[in-house]
Amino acid sequence: MKLNKNYKLANVSKPNLFRDTFLYTDFPKAIFDKQKIACEIPENIWITDTTFRDGQQARPPYMPEQILRIYDLLHEIDGGTGLIRQCEFFLYSKRDQEAIKLCRERRYKFPEITGWIRAVADDFKLVSKMGLGETGILTSASDYHIFLKLRKTRAQAMNAYLDIVKTALDSDVIPRCHFEDITRADYKGFVLPFAAELMKLSKEYDKPVKIRLCDTLGFGLPWAQAALPRGVPKLVRGLRQVGVPSEWLEWHGHNDFHKVQVNAAAAWLYGCCAANTAIFGCGERTGNPPLEAMVVEHAQLKGMTKGINYAAITELAEYAGKELGFEIPRNYPLVGMDFNVTRAGIHADGLLKNEEIYNCFDTKKLLNRPVSVAITDKTGAAGIKHWVEARYDIQIPKHDPRITQIKDRIDSEYAADRVSMISDEEMFGWTREAFNGNLPSLRS
Repeated sequence: MKLNKNYKLANVSKPNLFRDTFLYTDFPKAIFDKQKIACEIPENIWITDTTFRDGQQARPPYMPEQILRIYDLLHEIDGGTGLIRQCEFFLYSKRDQEAIKLCRERRYKFPEITGWIRAVADDFKLVSKMGLGETGILTSASDYHIFLKLRKTRAQAMNAYLDIVKTALDSDVIPRCHFEDITRADYKGFVLPFAAELMKLSKEYDKPVKIRLCDTLGFGLPWAQAALPRGVPKLVRGLRQVGVPSEWLEWHGHNDFHKVQVNAAAAWLYGCCAANTAIFGCGERTGNPPLEAMVVEHAQLKGMTKGINYAAITELAEYAGKELGFEIPRNYPLVGMDFNVTRAGIHADGLLKNEEIYNCFDTKKLLNRPVSVAITDKTGAAGIKHWVEARYDIQIPKHDPRITQIKDRIDSEYAADRVSMISDEEMFGWTREAFNGNLPSLRS
């Protein structure tokens, strides 16, 4: 790759708000150019987690014991592989500091515990107090933030950011600069010059200086020909060309336009090693890339990894629902109650012939979630047969009179204007009636 480190800061007097793309009274425009770039997927890619930082901005705060349990489950999913490499924590409250203490007592290699602070010297005292080896630092990149929020010039903002980065390096702490709102930033006028200065500091101190690309409002586009500042591939590639190693790059997205997962995958594909996630996508506003989705995305891109406990994803979802108050939609991929449940009779008939026809992978083996059939007016005899055989040690034809009797009972319910699903309790009762109490043994 040809490097170009000669970018100079454009210290403009007025903010560049990219009104050709972001006219506030319209939906943002997707603009394409003719510049093609090829995939550059790194040899190793991994996941970082922001459940305890961005995730807590979307819900009531977790108790320290709850954070510890989530941390344990992330470690269990990771299985010592380093796939889930880091977690980031708030440092400000006693509750957050207690949670860090509990997690550190586990002495896990993965996920590593890191912090998050503003670009303020006083905040860095918290990093030192907690004895962390790495911290995220808020370094907003767009003129929306620099001019309209911070009320600074680009030069003033950059100098303030560089000062806190030097403080981190002087303290032997790895700084991870969060380029906030990068998908609305002046890429050549601020992002690349700032990144080039960070790489100079890295060389001077002989220490890593990491960069997180923060798609704060979910404007990122995953396509190779999408133009800057929205094009994820070009955002990553430009930082690589200014000399930032893939291992020091991390993508952090939001789901405002339903692209949170595919944008994280695109960052991987075009040279970014780390994808920042939160459990079940729980993050501020529309959320972050779902951790469980990126675990499975990693398996698709790199193959199944020995040691990763994919089934612990299901355990994490069960804990989140029972103990954390998560209301995961029933049709939510991979962990929703109905993600591998069919209601259509024609699909149930296909499942009976071969499970692979209507199940995307062996959900029982990989996630400890057997495929199942929900009973409604659309289920049909094949679905009833599947329900019975899944619960009882029996093989029974779908035209068996006992199946027909159960189907007639279901049909009568919906003929009387029922709109809800048939419950398992009802099905057990009607099956008992159809078999005159002579039921086969339940499957274990």
